[in-house]
Amino acid sequence: MRQEPYDRSDFIRDIAVLGDFVWLNFSMLVVYALQQSVGTPTGDISLNIYLVVSNLCYIPCISIFGIILHYRIVRPEVIVARLFGTVGLHLVLFLTVLMLIKVGVFSRSYLFYFYHLFIPILIVWRLSLRHMVKMHRTRGGNSRSVLLVGSGDNMLELNSVMADITYGYKVEGFFFKMINEEDINNPTSANYQAEWKRLKAWLPDHPVQELYCGLPSICQKDVLELIRYCENNMIRFYSVPNVRNYVKRQLELTLLGDVPVLSIRREPLQRPMNRLVKRAFDLLCSSIFLVTIFPILYIVVGIVIKLTSPGPIFFRQARTGMDGRDFICYKFRSMRVNNDSDKVQATKNDPRKTKFGNFLRKSNLDEMPQFINVFMGNMSLVGPRPHMLKHTEEYSHLIDKYMMRHLVKPGITGWAQVTGYRGETKELSQMEGRVKRDLWYIENWTFLLDLRILIMTVMNMFKGEKNAY
Repeated sequence: MRQEPYDRSDFIRDIAVLGDFVWLNFSMLVVYALQQSVGTPTGDISLNIYLVVSNLCYIPCISIFGIILHYRIVRPEVIVARLFGTVGLHLVLFLTVLMLIKVGVFSRSYLFYFYHLFIPILIVWRLSLRHMVKMHRTRGGNSRSVLLVGSGDNMLELNSVMADITYGYKVEGFFFKMINEEDINNPTSANYQAEWKRLKAWLPDHPVQELYCGLPSICQKDVLELIRYCENNMIRFYSVPNVRNYVKRQLELTLLGDVPVLSIRREPLQRPMNRLVKRAFDLLCSSIFLVTIFPILYIVVGIVIKLTSPGPIFFRQARTGMDGRDFICYKFRSMRVNNDSDKVQATKNDPRKTKFGNFLRKSNLDEMPQFINVFMGNMSLVGPRPHMLKHTEEYSHLIDKYMMRHLVKPGITGWAQVTGYRGETKELSQMEGRVKRDLWYIENWTFLLDLRILIMTVMNMFKGEKNAY
């Protein structure tokens, strides 16, 4: 059985890389020519040096982040996220090399306009190429011939997914799909044996490139026979675990020694490098804020709080943090001193609030002391909002997966807050919606997502939020 020696998906990836370099040089040439035509300085560095350094810096960037638009199944936002990572790293490397080689003074305006032209062109290029790939696969190009072996909902769903012709799969055969669960779990049954003999007779005369096997572990002997056949005939073998019969979500495979282990939740912040990036950003932002803006804010807000209501400037409250550990959360005091602060959530027309406290809450200024928590390390700029201990105790018994939101550090702002789930939770469904979004954030974290949430938070501060009270 002969297989094509070169997967045309690799060719698509190569076209994408080549196109990246074409548009990189095109953007640099266009911006340079335009600035020259209007008399804008482009620095002491020649165009040739700009081009050489930029192209050389792009090579490691595209190697690290890679090209994924040729994947069979990939979402457009994932393609764009990889693209931003590539361009972001290129910016850092490009500036670093230009400063180190010291061949002249580079123009900041030139680089500014170059990236503002290059990024949208690159987005359009990558997404357009992805669309062309899907159209090409629709017409039968870049397809993979596939054999499905197994039974049950998993294999039927897999067959349904592969029926989408834009993914480029051609299901050449589906064995055992009509056998009931009793037969598929009994390799000695007559139905199973008949189907198994038919499969072995079918394989030599029908070349396929990929085989997906959903047989249970009780069929170990037959599975091993299939694996040997595939590896001796250049067929890629994929195992479809039965675990998805009861876990309908993306799983991650890891190895403990030589033992494969499936994780039911993807957590990017489990990776040390991601935690380091997030912590470094938290430290940088919190330290700058605390030594510049916060002292002035503390004096002004502190004076007004003291003049309008007796009591401390800060409101300190124990809240639930990462791994379920308690910590003291700091806020500017917005209420009169009362005995219900650790029991009762703030409401819209709460009589405990002062007039100035109402302003602090609406403007989010009451949250600013939490930069102290961020600097200390028990909070982050972005993450699930920390709840008072009473709420943690109550909701952990009422809402499924509630405690999973404590897998990461709580944040000053979060995905739930910028998507409409901020403030008082009058109904259980509101807290359920908040928890659902917190878990989505944990499973889909990226540095760009944190930046997006921070930008949305600032925009909401200026627009005002109806739930900010």
